[in-house]
Amino acid sequence: MEMDFAAHNAEVKEVWKRFHEGKPSRVPMVLGISSRFTILDPAINTKGVTYEEYFNDPDVMFETQLRHQHWVRHNLPQDAEMGLPDTWAVSVDFQNSYEALWWGAPLRFIEGNVPDSPPFITDVARRSAAESRHGVTGHAAGVGKAAFIARGAPDPFGGWMGRNWDYFGRFKERAKGYEFCGRPVKAGSPTGCGTDGPFTIACALRGPTEICLDMYTDPGFYHDLMTLIVEATIRRIRAYRERLGQTVESKAWGFADDSIQLLSLDTYRELVLPYHKRLMETFGPEGPNSIHLCGDATRHFKTIHDELKVRSFDTGFPVDHGAMRRELGPDVTIQGGPHVELLRTGSAQAIRDEAKRILHSGVMDGGRFVLREGNNLAPFTPVASVAAMYAACMEFGRYV
Repeated sequence: MEMDFAAHNAEVKEVWKRFHEGKPSRVPMVLGISSRFTILDPAINTKGVTYEEYFNDPDVMFETQLRHQHWVRHNLPQDAEMGLPDTWAVSVDFQNSYEALWWGAPLRFIEGNVPDSPPFITDVARRSAAESRHGVTGHAAGVGKAAFIARGAPDPFGGWMGRNWDYFGRFKERAKGYEFCGRPVKAGSPTGCGTDGPFTIACALRGPTEICLDMYTDPGFYHDLMTLIVEATIRRIRAYRERLGQTVESKAWGFADDSIQLLSLDTYRELVLPYHKRLMETFGPEGPNSIHLCGDATRHFKTIHDELKVRSFDTGFPVDHGAMRRELGPDVTIQGGPHVELLRTGSAQAIRDEAKRILHSGVMDGGRFVLREGNNLAPFTPVASVAAMYAACMEFGRYV
């Protein structure tokens, strides 16, 4: 795209400086973009790399990520540095399957989509129908509830997490003296330094319907599972921080738990919040903390704000941005914006109108709103659609 990247980057730096000082000139706009955006679009992925190759070959992952970053930095306007960076950073990426894989979930590759890790904890040990239908690789047999709890927490550096660290080591080797488009490359980080959330992991391992039933029909198993997940997650993150030479303890932290959108507020408070508190007592006892929640989990936001010292919410869809601001107050950072399907298929005018509606909803009050897609930019979204949202942000998101 035609852009003066130096001028853009200078403006972006000033926009974020004023935002963090509490004197914003306009709303910043960012984009959530994973490797699926470029891998699943043949017009961008001209080398035809598949996720199976990407997951199974660290050199393919390394090179594909560099091409992905280059394309994003030169095509999708947002309030982030664009153009060539001083240094590229390549991190291990097993998508949202990494934690389920660590716990022993099977892995399947799906044409035209990201890989999946189907639930495998069953009432009794057996091969699941889903695994039989889809030719799942890895662990073929389901694991019974009691057997799963009995085998305990996985080694922080074992299984897929062992592969994770092998890939990270390979990235560090490849990066030595390596240049891409004339710029040096460094290894960013392994995966697993955060978490997608204990209830979301429970849903991935057991199945969302099954785990919701377990809450009431088999509460002993449910609490054993959630306790096991939380304690293992804490152990893993601490071990990774130590290996990376980072401070093991922290006062503020951010995490996700998308699957709580399935629950009523009462159920969340009774059966999931105590496990969130355990995580925050460990990694974010003082805050301010942050959380990412796809879907509509806004009924939980006030509780999360009050109980977990969360002061930054990255939201999904559908949400009422103005109502969220009125409930949470002017000092809380809110991220959100137009539905990803509107951005993928809607007209430039429709995108402009929706961005304007959101920006004028009252969510800008206090100067702590960040516009973004809701949530994670879908493959095949036209560059022109992103440009339309960015232009609307520039026009309707100004404070002065």
